[in-house]
Amino acid sequence: MNEPRADSEPAPVVTRLPIVGVMGASNAEHEPKAGELGRALARLDVHLLTGGGSGTMLACSRGFCSVEPRRGLSIGVLPRLSQQRLAYPNPFVELPIMTHLPFSGERGTDPLSRNHINVLSARVVIALPGGPGTLSEVVLATTYAKPVMAYIASESELAGLPGGVPRSNDLDEVLDFVRGAITRA
Repeated sequence: MNEPRADSEPAPVVTRLPIVGVMGASNAEHEPKAGELGRALARLDVHLLTGGGSGTMLACSRGFCSVEPRRGLSIGVLPRLSQQRLAYPNPFVELPIMTHLPFSGERGTDPLSRNHINVLSARVVIALPGGPGTLSEVVLATTYAKPVMAYIASESELAGLPGGVPRSNDLDEVLDFVRGAITRA
């Protein structure tokens, strides 16, 4: 049983940190870009949200968790049956969110995809190089009017990127975009 707090003890202050979603390829880490982004986000006092798997999700989460001290958590939104998939959750996911949702990749905009949760939970979305799954998250971000930016060097790293989605290969520009989106929210 919890003991009542003495009147002289102040109530704890709870600060809600913004969530930054980082989406990218599951089949390649895209280092050093993904790790540098993770470390930089950890220093911004935000939570990191990824799909919780391998590739860029692993590299970004590893970079994020390497920063100590930090206030934010590494969150992973996991697909159905992820316990049976060795890549889920990666060892740097501090808060795994299990779902019943099986679809990803080319079916990433399907209502049975966890990508909706990823995008809707994030205040801002950053897309790293990736394939159809990453592109579907960018499309969902534009659909749900979430600030989204592609952190890529060339169009070939995220083929089919919708027009109007800003892109940059400069980490400082990406961080300025994140700060601006957090401030405007």
